Amino acid sequence: MMRQMRQATKPIMVAVAFAFVALMVFQWGMDITGRTSGGLGEIGRVNGDAVLYDSYMAAYRQLYEQVQAQQEELIGTQQNTEIEDRAFEEVVTQILITQELRRRGITVTNQEISEAAQFSPPDYLAPQFADESGGLDLAAYQSFLATLPPDQLLILEAYYRDVIPRTKLLRQISSGIYVPDADLWRQYRDQNQLAEIRYVPLNPATRYEDSEFTADAGEIERYHRDHQDEFAMPARATVRFVVLEKTPTAADTVASREQARSVRERLGGGADFAELARTESEDQTTAAGGGDLGVFAEGQSRMPAPFDSVVFASRTGLLAEPVQTFMGFHIVDVMERWGADSVRARHILIPIARTDSSEFELLAQADSLEDLGEAMPLDRAAAVFGLTTQTAEITQDFPFLAGAGQVSEGSDWLFEEASAGDVSPVFETTTAFYALELVTSEPAGVLALEQARASIESTLLFEQKLQRARTEAQQVVDRARAGSALANVAAEMSLEVRTAGPFARNDFVPGLGRQNAVIGASFGLPVGQVSDVVSTANNHYVLEVLAHTDADSTAWSAQLPQQRAQAVSQTQQQRLGEWIAALRAGARVVDRRAEVLVPLDEDAPQLPPIF
Repeated sequence: MMRQMRQATKPIMVAVAFAFVALMVFQWGMDITGRTSGGLGEIGRVNGDAVLYDSYMAAYRQLYEQVQAQQEELIGTQQNTEIEDRAFEEVVTQILITQELRRRGITVTNQEISEAAQFSPPDYLAPQFADESGGLDLAAYQSFLATLPPDQLLILEAYYRDVIPRTKLLRQISSGIYVPDADLWRQYRDQNQLAEIRYVPLNPATRYEDSEFTADAGEIERYHRDHQDEFAMPARATVRFVVLEKTPTAADTVASREQARSVRERLGGGADFAELARTESEDQTTAAGGGDLGVFAEGQSRMPAPFDSVVFASRTGLLAEPVQTFMGFHIVDVMERWGADSVRARHILIPIARTDSSEFELLAQADSLEDLGEAMPLDRAAAVFGLTTQTAEITQDFPFLAGAGQVSEGSDWLFEEASAGDVSPVFETTTAFYALELVTSEPAGVLALEQARASIESTLLFEQKLQRARTEAQQVVDRARAGSALANVAAEMSLEVRTAGPFARNDFVPGLGRQNAVIGASFGLPVGQVSDVVSTANNHYVLEVLAHTDADSTAWSAQLPQQRAQAVSQTQQQRLGEWIAALRAGARVVDRRAEVLVPLDEDAPQLPPIF
């Protein structure tokens, strides 16, 4: 019991503390110290209510930490901007919900809080007190509550005071949800009813040669005139650019090799391998287990080939020199040999990463490049550092640069601020720093007829191929229904017969696709019957059903309660999302961050402070 209570204390304190912070931030207007919001004060308004800087920063910090915990590389400026916007929207949503609670008069009584705390533990806490049948061990949970000191009970009370009104609101929003049995049976059937078919695809794209068809100039002109939306062109820009990649340098590789050798020397001096693996190895899947990779045969480990080569050439108990792979440097210990071709081994992985000094040099180079770009063309600024500029075309709907990846910040600058000859600030992605110089730009428009002529002609020729394929497919249907075997008809017409299945309605079927007319016909036809011509956007098919396997209605009834609960929950979430979107669309939101969150000077950091 005591061990269970100790295990439960940490998650409840973390989650309840956050709920308490959220309550202070979103309902009482306090910051995380418990004081009334000060700082920079208002940074916006929602239907007249203030968006407070401290509330915004609480949401920003949480999102920032969540994102950083999910990736190894540091958050760049582009990613940070997205986090800032998400944080502001979260605060706006919380204010809208608070306003709606007030408008509807939704409150919570002390009695409701007491009953919830005693008999309904939070979802994240309930598993800690599950009995053998999976239900709540109420006695264990209430014993746990009895051990909580008064200050922690106050935090728990704050949690319920926040959650219960929101739960009432959710019930009001999602009241009246009913999912008919017929809909649930249809969902279950679509996942569990199976079909097997043989089919003949006509494949017009490869069956006929372009030379068999023609498209005259008049048809091409009419198509261009009648399908202008197909030829819409996004805004585009020709840019000169330079990329400072964040990839480790040769010197960084040398430093990582030296670090690996240092670890190996420590092992040679008597250090415990498992302990060093836990503290030094970057292989997170094995570090906790002391670097143990288990037993594996040559070529069967999850490691690159050079690793295997060293492992199977090493003697048991002797540490080989660190071996380099794309993952980094591996310090390998062959623990046991199993037969002629299997070993048990462990390793410590030292990644090849930028050193602190290398990272500092890169940041200094990026800053200097930005300063020079304000005074001279980009190619001259780049030449100072021995860098070469490249030229590329960027479109507004797909801003991508080789070496830098998606360059959304650079795209915004190009299409919203820049004039020809301007040099951008240095922007950052997860993989690189980059700077741009606008050479030329073109606004969005429509592709000219001459430029579109070849693709239009190809489209018109394919339409003619589709029509001929349909005619031939109808011939296959007619002959098969007249008594000829589908396989014989296909062979005589130089067509291929394929089989597919068993597959369900929702499956992707190779050669057929997913949730299209062919899949539907496979379940709609009786076994043994040949279909009419079944068409998709790019092909025509003739099919014959070989077998159907019906969904088990008894099994469906057994799982119906769980399926219904899941369907209701999904509908609730969908309705809640739509409701919040409608609130947001009708709200009067003023965002003053651009005015308020201005650095004191040009050298001040642009990001909101994290701590």
